[in-house]
Amino acid sequence: MKFLGLGVPELVIILVVVLIIFGPKNLPKLGNALGKGIKGLRKGVESGKDKIDEKFDETEAEKAEEKAAEEAAKVEADAEAEVEAEADEVVEEASDEAAEPAKKTVKVKRVVKAASDETAE
Repeated sequence: MKFLGLGVPELVIILVVVLIIFGPKNLPKLGNALGKGIKGLRKGVESGKDKIDEKFDETEAEKAEEKAAEEAAKVEADAEAEVEAEADEVVEEASDEAAEPAKKTVKVKRVVKAASDETAE
């Protein structure tokens, strides 16, 4: 069994050396301090990770809002262009319809004039 690349015999030797250096009275204090240090390190890493994730989420939300605004502006511009084109068609049709009676009136006047000219001769 290996722990951090060390086998069981190496770990036993390290524990014996630590016990000799610090003594049996200070070993629990050393373990407690080491545990608190690791716990603090984990909290710091988690806190940093949370801040990074939060910033990333804010950035993604801003990008999504910008994209939605661009799409809305594009749809609005397309709709305005479509309405304007339809309005132009309606105006054109209305002017064509208004011009037809005038053409008929001119035609009738020509026929009447031609008939009156024939009778005058």
